[in-house]
Amino acid sequence: MNVFSAMEILASGLDVQRTRLNLTSSNLANAQTTRTPEGGPYRRKDAVISTEPVYNKFKEMFDDLVAREVNGVKTDQIIEDQGPPRMVYDPTHPDADANGFVGYPNVSVVEEMVNMIMASRAYDAGVTALQTISTVARSALRVGGGN
Repeated sequence: MNVFSAMEILASGLDVQRTRLNLTSSNLANAQTTRTPEGGPYRRKDAVISTEPVYNKFKEMFDDLVAREVNGVKTDQIIEDQGPPRMVYDPTHPDADANGFVGYPNVSVVEEMVNMIMASRAYDAGVTALQTISTVARSALRVGGGN
């Protein structure tokens, strides 16, 4: 694997983690939203992540086993949790049903905070790895250039 493949893989991971952080922020911001334009309470959103091959000139030139197995990641789709809303008895709420229950989003603040910490740490690790690769590449250029 060459430096550029590693950078592409890390960049794809950073993009996925950024998407996860944005979705978690949206989930937390809407944890009490009982009415949406689509009707009903907000539905928790999550990313479906999959691998995708990293194409580069190195792979095209050599097409060796290592190059064929180099994969990045991508966000395939954003899905809404189809679980039932959390029902809370509050007959004074404007969105209460005939029995006095209000449908709140199926968002667990604790679960979202854990997701946010995991995505944030994965993003930080990716940035650190990218910085390390960049430093190594610069050092290799200095050595190769005779400086």
